[in-house]
Amino acid sequence: MIDVNNESGVEVDELGLLQLAEFALGELRIHPQAELSILLVDEAAMAELHQRFMDEPGPTDVMSFPMDELRAPDPGQPPPRGMLGDIVICPQFTSAQAPENGREPAEEIEYLLIHGLLHLLGHDHADAGDRAVMFGLNDRIIADWRRAKDSR
Repeated sequence: MIDVNNESGVEVDELGLLQLAEFALGELRIHPQAELSILLVDEAAMAELHQRFMDEPGPTDVMSFPMDELRAPDPGQPPPRGMLGDIVICPQFTSAQAPENGREPAEEIEYLLIHGLLHLLGHDHADAGDRAVMFGLNDRIIADWRRAKDSR
């Protein structure tokens, strides 16, 4: 079950984010009944979360809060079910940084949704090897999503 809540005050394609999350969970072989919460917040709320959980001032683009520490299964293994956790995104912040990344604001939110989801599944980008794996997977899922949308 995926829950999308927009408390940011910014118009966002919530249905599109829900569909992208469903698509990504399928690509990553996570059980469709795994629970995921996507929360869109304003800069003040994100700054408060960033300070409280990361001890860093100011807002950020995305934060992930894993629950059951689910992982993508190895080939041949059944998809895990349980609580993935929460992804919090700040549309105001992501819109400002989108041009730096060569993306439109809606594309930036989609990219960061997948980024947050990968963090929930244990991926990280602390070193060059992990970064290459995580960002490669992020790019592949987004590219597959766009192809799937274009073929509809």
